[in-house]
Amino acid sequence: MQNEQALPPVATLDTESRAVFLNRVYVHLFGAVLGFTLIEVLFFKSGLALPMARAMLGTSWLLVLGGFMIVGWIATHVAHRTTSLPAQYAALSAYVLAEAVIFLPMLVVAQIATRGGVIESAALVTLLAFGGLTAVVFLTQADFSFLGSFLKYAFVVALVLIVAASVFGLSLGTFFSVGMVVLAGGAILYDTSNVLRRYPEDRYVGAALELFASVALMFWYVLRLFAAAERD
Repeated sequence: MQNEQALPPVATLDTESRAVFLNRVYVHLFGAVLGFTLIEVLFFKSGLALPMARAMLGTSWLLVLGGFMIVGWIATHVAHRTTSLPAQYAALSAYVLAEAVIFLPMLVVAQIATRGGVIESAALVTLLAFGGLTAVVFLTQADFSFLGSFLKYAFVVALVLIVAASVFGLSLGTFFSVGMVVLAGGAILYDTSNVLRRYPEDRYVGAALELFASVALMFWYVLRLFAAAERD
């Protein structure tokens, strides 16, 4: 159901209401990260990780990517548009599950093809980067909404490169991964700025979903860099 009377943005609320909203956003973000981690642990402990990764690697990566994008679009749309909290939670849960599934091949390769510790190191770097970028927004109170147009075009270009690489068998090397880490950092700045200014107070689940998507993107490419460096 659409929210016909949109609530005012959180920036217009009193200090206590803003604090409650921010607390809800980051509690839900932590829950999404924890849920993602537990799903991955379940996949690996149950023995499902390897056959699932093989099945995904054995099919067209474009199909996997396309399915993930569809789930992501539906989840984001529902989380931002519906007034039903159960529907918002369902959207966030679906997105976390989709991320956990699409990460499986990368995690399996990182675990098998390296000497170990790569996943943990990539997770730590991602956490530190997220914390640092979040602190920049909170401490400076700068408005990073100007990044929105650039991020849209950059993500389109990145998607075109990924599709071209899949179709023509090209290899997207280190510079692409570094660029995507920078792009994910920009997305975190943009999303955090929006959380402080533009989200209405009933959209904390959608805000958490957006932040989780940016964190997951950064983790993907940081892990890709670490795994490539370890293999070399």
